[in-house]
Amino acid sequence: MTAFAPDVAIPEGEAGRRRRLGVLLICSSSLFIVYLDSTILNVALPTLQRDLHASLSGLQWVADAYLLVVSSLLLLSGSTADRLGRKRVFLAGLVGFGLGSLLCSLAPDTGSLIGLRMLQGVGGSMLSPVSLSIVRNTFHDPRERAHAIGIWSGIFGVATACGPIVGGVLVSAIGWRSIFWLNVPICAAMFAATVRYVPESRAPRPRRVDVPGQLLMIAALGSLTYAVIQGPVAGWTAAPVLALFAVAALAAAAFIAVERRTAEPLIELRFFRSRPFTGAGVIAVLSFVVLGGFLFVITLYLQEVRGDSPLRAGLSLLPATLVMAAAAPVAGQLTARRGPRVPLVASGLCIAAGLALLLGLGPDTSYWWLAIAIAVLGAGLGLVNPPITNTGVSGMPPAQAGVASAVISVTRQVGSLLGVAVMGDMVTSGVASGLAAGQTHAAALSAATHAPWVLGIACGLLVALAGYLSTTARAHATAAAIAADG
Repeated sequence: MTAFAPDVAIPEGEAGRRRRLGVLLICSSSLFIVYLDSTILNVALPTLQRDLHASLSGLQWVADAYLLVVSSLLLLSGSTADRLGRKRVFLAGLVGFGLGSLLCSLAPDTGSLIGLRMLQGVGGSMLSPVSLSIVRNTFHDPRERAHAIGIWSGIFGVATACGPIVGGVLVSAIGWRSIFWLNVPICAAMFAATVRYVPESRAPRPRRVDVPGQLLMIAALGSLTYAVIQGPVAGWTAAPVLALFAVAALAAAAFIAVERRTAEPLIELRFFRSRPFTGAGVIAVLSFVVLGGFLFVITLYLQEVRGDSPLRAGLSLLPATLVMAAAAPVAGQLTARRGPRVPLVASGLCIAAGLALLLGLGPDTSYWWLAIAIAVLGAGLGLVNPPITNTGVSGMPPAQAGVASAVISVTRQVGSLLGVAVMGDMVTSGVASGLAAGQTHAAALSAATHAPWVLGIACGLLVALAGYLSTTARAHATAAAIAADG
C-alpha cells in the first residue's frame, strides 16, 4: 500500500506534470488567502473600530482570536489529515474558512466578530499545514519537490505585498466588511478545483488517535499564545501572564513525558534528534520573529512618523515584499541543486544587514535609503522559507507529512507572535521614555525602533549560524541515522 490514495491518479509524463502544477496552484492559493486575510485586516482595523465602536483591547482580540485558535489546532489538523485524508481535511478547512469569513462580514458587534474570527481560525488551521503536506506527497522527486516548495513558500511575500494594497482599496471603496467577502468566492472556487484535481493521500497505516498528546499540545500552544498576546497589555510579570507561561511549560513537559511512552505518538520525538529538522524549527522561529516584528514596527513608523495613509504604507513596503516573493523560488532552486546551506546562511546575513541599515532611522530618513534597507531585509526573509520548509517536510516520512508540516507552521506562528509582542513592547517603552525626555512623538517613535532592529540583527546572525551548523556533514549524519532507524 502506498501513501497516495487512488481516487484521483496523477498520470506520468506531460499530463502528470500539468496536474501536479495544478495541485501546487491550489495549495499555494490556500496559503495566499490565509496570509492575505491577516494583512488586509491590519489595514481595516481603524475603520472597523469606528464602525463597531470597539475598544483598543477588543480591537486587539479581533486580530488575536484567530491566531490563538490557529496556533492551538495546527498539530491536531496535521495529524488528522495524515489519518483521515489530506484532501478531505483540506476541503473541510476551505468550508470552515469561507463560512467563517462570510459570518465575520455580517457581525453586528465586536464580541460577535471575535467569536466568528475563532470559527474562521478553525478552518484556517487546516489550510496551511495540510496544503504543504499535499505538496510534499504530490511531488516525489526531491529536486522537483524543492522547486515546488520554493513556489509555495514565495506566496508569503506575494500575500504580504498584496494585502495592504488590496485592503486599502476595498476598505476605502466599500468598507471593512468587504475584506471578508473577498474570501468567500475564492474558497468556493478552490473547493471545486480541489474536488476535481487534488489527489487524496493519507498515512498507509492509520495511526491511533493520541488523545492525551493532542490535548496537552493544545493546552501548551493555547496558553503560550494567550500569554504572548497578553504580555504587552497586562505586563510580562503580571500574575495571570506568568501563570499562563507556567501552564504552557507544564503542559509541554507533560507532553514530552506522555509521547515517550506512547506506542503511536502525535509527534515522533526521535525526529528532533535530526539536527536539520530541529534546525529548521529554530530558524523558523528566529526568522518569523523578525518578519512579524518588522511589519508591526515599520507600519507604525510609516503611518505615525511619515504620515502615510494605509494604502501608501502598503506601497512603501513593496521593495521588501516583492523581493521576498522573488527570492523564494531562487532559494528553492538553490536548495534543490546545492542543498539548504547557501540560502540559509545568505538569509541570515541579509536579515542582519537590512536591519543594520535601519539603525539610524529617523523622521527625515530618505525613502530611497529605507527602500534599499527593506529590500535587503526582504531578500533575507524570502530566502529562508524554502530551505526550512523543504528540510522540515523531507526530514519525516510521507506518512507523517501532515504533522511535519504542522510543526513548521507552529514554529512560524510562535515566531510571529513573539516578534509582534516583544518588538511592540520595545517600541511602546521606547516612545514613553522619549516623550518623558521631551522628544516629539515622531522623534520618540523613530528612536524607539532602534532596539527592535538590534534584536532583529541578533536573530539574523543566529539564523546564519544555525543554517551552517544544521547543514554540516555531522548534522546530515544525524538525519540519516533517524531515517535508518525509522
